[in-house]
Amino acid sequence: MAATETGVGPDPASGSREILRLDRVVAGYGSTTILHETTVGVERGKLTTIIGPNGAGKSTALKAIFGMVKVRSGRILFEGDDVLDLRQTELLDRGMAFVPQGRNIFPAMTVRNNLELGGVSLGDLELCRSRIESISFSLFPVLKEKANDQAGTLSGGEQKMLEVGRAMLLEPRLLLIDEPSIGLSPILVKQVFGLLQSLRDTGVTVLMIEQNAKKALEISDNGIVMQQGRVALAETAQDVLDHPKIGHLFLGGAVDLDSADE
Repeated sequence: MAATETGVGPDPASGSREILRLDRVVAGYGSTTILHETTVGVERGKLTTIIGPNGAGKSTALKAIFGMVKVRSGRILFEGDDVLDLRQTELLDRGMAFVPQGRNIFPAMTVRNNLELGGVSLGDLELCRSRIESISFSLFPVLKEKANDQAGTLSGGEQKMLEVGRAMLLEPRLLLIDEPSIGLSPILVKQVFGLLQSLRDTGVTVLMIEQNAKKALEISDNGIVMQQGRVALAETAQDVLDHPKIGHLFLGGAVDLDSADE
């Protein structure tokens, strides 16, 4: 199978199956360029996983989408609109949410207070509290059980649930999530992956980066392989798993996907 820059799903001119498209995006930090005319699409209502070796530009791509990295050229289209110059609060209002890598909670605050902070942009405390009950606590009953506990006392898996539950308060149509399984036990990894599948099944588009590539692709609809700041492959998750050279990539090696045998 040859490498592709065409992305998952149809060409953007063909209709609405794509919820997100990066079009020749160039981005980086300071004078260092990380993304080199990165082009890829993300299919609406699907769970898509980005894999690739360290330094491939995976996290930079998600940060560029969510306005956390300066994009030097190119376009980022969300539901057909160029959102490149929008602030993060505006992206949240438009239906995009981001759960970054690592722990992003306030450990000394209660679980409930952490969730309430996530709903500040709603501008309505009662609406926020209602959504905490109907969304966050519904997704994660353990958070309701521990609503008055300090967030720092939660297990690693529970803290990740808190982060996702907080992001879902704004009812996003697109959830970006970076390395959701990092630091979790195999049992908790299974739980988190199951949650992401459940979100997908409710209509939320999920785009995640995951170090546990094989297991992530096994529960995904589509897969994107990044190498050296470019999209090397974008196919169904099963096609990515079946690719004759992807195993080398799982082990962190650089491979030339263009030269792979059909």
